[in-house]
Amino acid sequence: MVGPAAAISLRDRMLARVGELFDDLAVRPGIDEIVPSFVKFHGELQAARETGDEDLIETALARLYCVVHGSGGAYAEAERAAFDQLGGYWCHAGGLEPLHVAAPFFTPETRFVDYGAGNGLQGLLFQHLYPHRLTTLVELGGPMIDQGRRLQALLGIPAERVEWAHANIMDVPPDRFDVIYLYRPVRPEGEGRAFYAMFAREVARVAHPVTIVSVADCLRDFLPPDFRVIHGDGQITCFTNQPPA
Repeated sequence: MVGPAAAISLRDRMLARVGELFDDLAVRPGIDEIVPSFVKFHGELQAARETGDEDLIETALARLYCVVHGSGGAYAEAERAAFDQLGGYWCHAGGLEPLHVAAPFFTPETRFVDYGAGNGLQGLLFQHLYPHRLTTLVELGGPMIDQGRRLQALLGIPAERVEWAHANIMDVPPDRFDVIYLYRPVRPEGEGRAFYAMFAREVARVAHPVTIVSVADCLRDFLPPDFRVIHGDGQITCFTNQPPA
């Protein structure tokens, strides 16, 4: 069991490692061409560090994270039509906190998936922080995947560790994954409701241990009763199909 002091230390270490990663990106030639305004917001992070105020530093780091998360091309016309029909949300940033909350669920053999990954930053950060067997990033927008591949190269993450699935989330069942991350990729109504129903139906059939990290959760009403909540803070809810130890 990790005590409160140790938990804070682990979280601080995660934030420091993300900051170090962004420091490395800041000195890459042409970084602003790949991620517009990166240098400006990295400068704000540097200024916050000079104050020594931890809250200001974390806020500046989160702002820089959002800049990277929001970078990428527009959807093609057909992709946008399919996205709108499914009731998708546009580019919500999960934030830094899931990177800490989900840390205990990763092992070197973990198969991780992010449904509605955008440019894949969240999954790429999970792979960078907690190297694991495979990160699968499911995204409907081809230009977003193109941006994600650029970010993957910048972050130095090996090609064999990341699988880019250019697909509708409805077409990727969750049965082969160990850790599943989603930030409410679609509205739980209309066509979107069919996704959550499919997801719950398929994940109920999985025999191996599964952890679901759900940001702005709406899964609770769909998951079978054998999935229990192991974390809930009002923003992030984690479920598992494993009984209590």
